[in-house]
Amino acid sequence: MKKICIYGKGGIGKSTTVSNVAAAMAEKGLSVAVVGCDPKADSTRSLTGKKIPTVLDSLRSGQTECLAFQGYLDILCIEAGGPEPGTGCAGRGIIAAIREIRERELLNKIDAVIYDVLGDVVCGGFSMPLREGVADEIYLVTTADFMSLYAANNICRGIRKYAQRGSIRLAGVIYNARSSMDNPGLVEDFAHKIGTQVIGKLPMSELIAKSELARQTVLERYPKSEVSNCFRRLSDMIMKGKGRCIPTPLTDEEVEKLCRHQF
Repeated sequence: MKKICIYGKGGIGKSTTVSNVAAAMAEKGLSVAVVGCDPKADSTRSLTGKKIPTVLDSLRSGQTECLAFQGYLDILCIEAGGPEPGTGCAGRGIIAAIREIRERELLNKIDAVIYDVLGDVVCGGFSMPLREGVADEIYLVTTADFMSLYAANNICRGIRKYAQRGSIRLAGVIYNARSSMDNPGLVEDFAHKIGTQVIGKLPMSELIAKSELARQTVLERYPKSEVSNCFRRLSDMIMKGKGRCIPTPLTDEEVEKLCRHQF
């Protein structure tokens, strides 16, 4: 099984990336699962056309017969969920979901599983995929904004910590050009400095927004578009999985200095 985690700052485009990459993998005949590890529980919305019940919701209600749902191209969709806003630990949903997935062996016949994880590795729940060996490869989604790169660098610190005692590795950076500051050279420089490479570049496109409003992936709604082809190329790069490394995070001052050079 190909076990992948997509990390990045909140609102950076992780769920868009995950759902479309999953669709591209499924197009090639692979059995694919997406596990949403964001309290908003919207990682699989474009694959199922709706918000599905989360693992935490099911555990709270006692209705645990169905935790996984079939989405576009039979992609298996699971949402960890989280507590009510303002209460409890957001990372608890990830811990509960992974426990249930393991106990029920929901992913036994899957070729590739992608975990969509919020980029806050300070919380133990969000760092669980790193420390428990849930995934083998980590990909960072980032724009060219300072705070996005700052978050990506922070995640690298978590990867480095847990890589010392396990097989988890950083496998690449995914550049999302949705920011007002389109600077792929900056992101490539950042990737080089931490010891990896940019494996894919996603363009700013209204087709992505239109697809999400329709609760579909771009590959389903606009299959012949260049944006869809970008996701297909990214999927191919992820399946190849070359260039795995233990990252060398920058200091906070080095990230600031790197970003200041763009002005």
